[in-house]
Amino acid sequence: MEGNESLEEVRVELGENSYSIIIGNDILSGLGAALKELPIGEKIMVVTNPTVQELYGDITIRSLENAGFQVVMGIVPDGEQYKSMASAQALYDTAFAAGLDRKSAVLALGGGVIGDLAGFVAATYMRGVPFVQVPTTLLAQVDSSVGGKVAVNHPKGKNIIGSFYQPKLVYADINTLRTLDERQFRAGMAEVIKYGVIWDAGFFSYLEENLHKIKGMQNETLVKIVRRSCEIKAHVVEQDEKESGIRAILNYGHTFGHAIEALTNYSVFVHGEAVAIGMVTANRLAQRLGLLSQADLDRIGLLIAKTGLPVDCGNINKQAMLRKMYFDKKVQSGRIKYILPEKIGRVRITDAVDESDVLAVL
Repeated sequence: MEGNESLEEVRVELGENSYSIIIGNDILSGLGAALKELPIGEKIMVVTNPTVQELYGDITIRSLENAGFQVVMGIVPDGEQYKSMASAQALYDTAFAAGLDRKSAVLALGGGVIGDLAGFVAATYMRGVPFVQVPTTLLAQVDSSVGGKVAVNHPKGKNIIGSFYQPKLVYADINTLRTLDERQFRAGMAEVIKYGVIWDAGFFSYLEENLHKIKGMQNETLVKIVRRSCEIKAHVVEQDEKESGIRAILNYGHTFGHAIEALTNYSVFVHGEAVAIGMVTANRLAQRLGLLSQADLDRIGLLIAKTGLPVDCGNINKQAMLRKMYFDKKVQSGRIKYILPEKIGRVRITDAVDESDVLAVL
């Protein structure tokens, strides 16, 4: 890690649960040295899927073993459907058979599915063992690896069984983004755009002005968007770790997005695409309620479209979508919480929305 000028650090300050997010280009070989700084045992279970294992398994294992760690592999098949209790059970069996104890760490090497699943296993194995995130997708690097939400899915809904469990370290190598297919990279951009809308108008303008550099995978630009996204998320999580208040703004686009994913059986849109459609829908609702100007509505919609993300989901049953939204984890006392932009850089959380207005924008 020494001498790597592109290494950047973002701190997430949560008292005894504080940790660093390390961001850089081509830094995977330094992972083992970074983990030696942590109070963890010598055994590490690396949880990944076959695709990521083929790309980054060898360099990860080599880096860990060179630093003196014993590595156990926990391989989970590709896909959201494997973020399940059955997969968790298989990983518990692997951990137990390998003799992992309370000091042993679980390391997530992959995207959001792997991070959520590995984190859930880390939070529950022996009542909690150290957890490390090594996110390899844009969506995971800017969003799901930061903030400590871990979960598995249930047939009745997404992320229904889970916990808040912070990692000891997030280690993001933007070089891994070069092996992402274009669709997955674009999907991650939905979360990046989200941060501009909910928190930082200047960052939103930066994305508008530098979209060609982002699509061209320029190192400096990628490091900047990952870093700024992590800074914003860290700032929100520091104020509200367990989502009792302001952290809900991170769900901008997600209330509609999760319903779209569920209604299409998670088989039509990937998560970021559904979030993009959800953001456009939330914007239209905000405009209908007199919160958002036409100019800002158009700017956000244009950036989403220019990124290559979908802006509508075709012919979906409006009533069915509204029913699905009532199953969202953020629903309280039977009222849906909406995250609605007032302008680029600021949103409000409200449950005072009439169903007729929601159906009108759907």
